Amino acid sequence: MSKFFTKILSLEWSILETLIYETLEKIFAGIEKSIPEETYVGEYAQYLRNYIDNNIVFTQQAINDDLAAVKDACSAIDFAARRELDSISYYENIKRLVPKTQHEAIDCLIDTEMDHFVRLTNLKKCM
Repeated sequence: MSKFFTKILSLEWSILETLIYETLEKIFAGIEKSIPEETYVGEYAQYLRNYIDNNIVFTQQAINDDLAAVKDACSAIDFAARRELDSISYYENIKRLVPKTQHEAIDCLIDTEMDHFVRLTNLKKCM
């Protein structure tokens, strides 16, 4: 069953990844206009790169590690629910780094992820 969920998640991940990158590309397009004061040139960009590289739980290795625990439908739902919570946390953190003009778009992403989380937890209750 793990191979089945791996295949589904890999398909959904590519679609989700595309949506995330397209949305974030639009959001980050406005960042240059509102870069906070830096103590050295490139500090802000370095912070963003380090944040993404070191604090995001969406790396392929993290996903693979969590996928190893997926053995049945219940654990697959748990896996998916954790990804939704991770997404919510990421968007809430990144919201502090982008211009206020981009907050509405991020709030929309957060609302979507929260809806997914609620649906998943409700689905698990029905099992």
